[in-house]
Amino acid sequence: MDERLKKQMEFMLEVDKSKFVRRQTYLSDGIRRENDAEHSWHLALMAALLSEHANETIDTAKTMLMVLIHDIVEIDAGDTYAYDEAGHMDKREREVKAAKRIFGLLPEDQAEKMLDLWEEFETFETPEAKFAHSLDCVQPLMLNDATDGKSWREHEIKKSQVMKRNAKTAQGSETLMDYVDGILEKNVKKGNLRDE
Repeated sequence: MDERLKKQMEFMLEVDKSKFVRRQTYLSDGIRRENDAEHSWHLALMAALLSEHANETIDTAKTMLMVLIHDIVEIDAGDTYAYDEAGHMDKREREVKAAKRIFGLLPEDQAEKMLDLWEEFETFETPEAKFAHSLDCVQPLMLNDATDGKSWREHEIKKSQVMKRNAKTAQGSETLMDYVDGILEKNVKKGNLRDE
């Protein structure tokens, strides 16, 4: 087998492990938690269909690839729950190490491209990264709303915590931030989010 193809296929097999990384957010039926692969697929579809709501013109294909790879590092680093302050203390260190190992399985040119794209998402400077972050915040919020706040209620999450998590959402899409505000108000009224 061609060495380049061999490396590419090793990477493809390795990233299959993202299907086993469980997140805290439940699927819309509320029966089980979603995994990283499902989350990333959902974000890619959102990027394709919601790109018209980005504040700036974005490269949709680039944004789709960005969200497809943004959580691959969790194969090694694990999923750090959005509201786990202690877990966030060493998150960057764990994820950089994972990114180098996992993307390093690819041929050098592709490894560099994927690592650069992942880092672009992390640094939150380009229109694509800002919109990708907006989607990454909105998608679990949408699922929490669909499950009547199941994960929020389990973890006793406050509205202020969700607002903090979504603090940068408007930088990627003011329209999606309006959506967030509506979901939060609705779930506070229903008692799914605590309002202090």
